[in-house]
Amino acid sequence: MVIYCQFVEAQVQIEMKTEYIGKSDYRKSENEKSEKVGDSQGAAMVHQANMTIPLSLKLNENKRPTLWAISANGVYAKLANKNFTAPLVVDEILNIGMNLTHLRPLNDRWSILATIGGGIFMSNTDFSKAGFKNVLGNVGTVFIRHLKPNLDLGGGIMVNNSFGFPMVFPALYLNWKTEGKYAVKIALMQGLELSVGYDLTKNFRLNLIAEMNGQTALLQQEGKDKMFSHLYMIAGFRPEIKIGKKISIPLTVGMNLWRPAQITDRTLKSMFQDKEYYFRASPYASAGLKMNL
Repeated sequence: MVIYCQFVEAQVQIEMKTEYIGKSDYRKSENEKSEKVGDSQGAAMVHQANMTIPLSLKLNENKRPTLWAISANGVYAKLANKNFTAPLVVDEILNIGMNLTHLRPLNDRWSILATIGGGIFMSNTDFSKAGFKNVLGNVGTVFIRHLKPNLDLGGGIMVNNSFGFPMVFPALYLNWKTEGKYAVKIALMQGLELSVGYDLTKNFRLNLIAEMNGQTALLQQEGKDKMFSHLYMIAGFRPEIKIGKKISIPLTVGMNLWRPAQITDRTLKSMFQDKEYYFRASPYASAGLKMNL
């Protein structure tokens, strides 16, 4: 499954965020049984920045956008792993990517979203060690059905080289939200995002949120191509401070509910293995900055 993002504002959007995931035990789940892996433990600090620049934007008579936009993102994750006696995890992840997106209406009810891009996915920050095997490319198309003014649902295909050769994956798109003093949002785009918010004042909103995010590192281990996946699902409270109309500061306090982190072979077969490694639940906190320029 691949997830898309949509950008329909005629402004440059910048977002920066730092996340802290607290220490917890590392476990192995296999054949419906779960056990602790020795005394292994881990925490994580994730720094990320995203920028989206609209190249052109036009609205038709139904307020549907025809858009060309370019986006860039960078993520650095530092994993504080302790007491590991086997190479089951990595200590650093660096992801840098760029995408070109085109969105246009097909008729009153349908739009098409196309994207092409790529990036570097490493298990360290030494660019001298980066090679072609650290590069992932992607191209895809999603058809979006406008079910209601505030509800879009879509599907399509995505082609990428996650397993070392081009493969086709399904792509899903969901965007539903309400506005007003109470605001609800459900989005399946760059990740999973659920939020229910209430405006306590003009410049302060309190949100109850649940999200899923993650990073990937491509590496070699014992002469074989490997992939390290680091995912985390969080839930908590997010106060958001608004400074004028263009700047907001979201702060989040809650729990990391589930954090799979494991190295797998870079093969299709690895998607169907029964064994999974993960960190248990732990405290979570983040601070961010959003700007529309």
